[in-house]
Amino acid sequence: MNKDILICGVGGQGTVLASKIIAASAMEEGHPVHSAETIGMAQRGGSVTSHVRIGADAFAPMIPFGSAGLLLAFEPGEAVRNLKYLRKGGLAVVNTAITKPVTESLKESGYSGKVMAEYLERKCACIFVDAEEACKPFGSTRFFNIILLGVAAGSGHLGIRKETVLKQIEKYVPPKYLEINTRAFEAGIKIAESETAK
Repeated sequence: MNKDILICGVGGQGTVLASKIIAASAMEEGHPVHSAETIGMAQRGGSVTSHVRIGADAFAPMIPFGSAGLLLAFEPGEAVRNLKYLRKGGLAVVNTAITKPVTESLKESGYSGKVMAEYLERKCACIFVDAEEACKPFGSTRFFNIILLGVAAGSGHLGIRKETVLKQIEKYVPPKYLEINTRAFEAGIKIAESETAK
């Protein structure tokens, strides 16, 4: 298997953990993996991009433009900014709930996730997930990274077995949060299955 996966969002959303779980899952299935993160100036609120390259064809950790088969976007503006990495025929899994940048909070220019979603829908195949809505049963949006992993696994575009990803979640998540994270992962799989059934 050869697959390039780009994960993007802002600091504090759990993008780095998601990329580590994907990389560990691919290695568990015997694939060589290269990965790299670029982290914005602010720990919380700054842009975060993770490159995960799986397979023998990847000789460097950074994904070339137009090569990613899967884009996991934790924030719609970041999805638009990183769309250049997605290849033709690739899938974008996008959170529609916005995280306002500091400049927007100060100026209120009308930054809208709806506009971003409409643009993305014109450009590529998408599965849209509203983090706030998806996380309601779990009481916190901090489980959204695991939900998004479930969507990726359930879509079939991740290229890694669901059971393998769940096994790595068990390794990375503290035991007291494992049950709720397992349910979050399963909820993501159901979202993907309902979207692909349309």
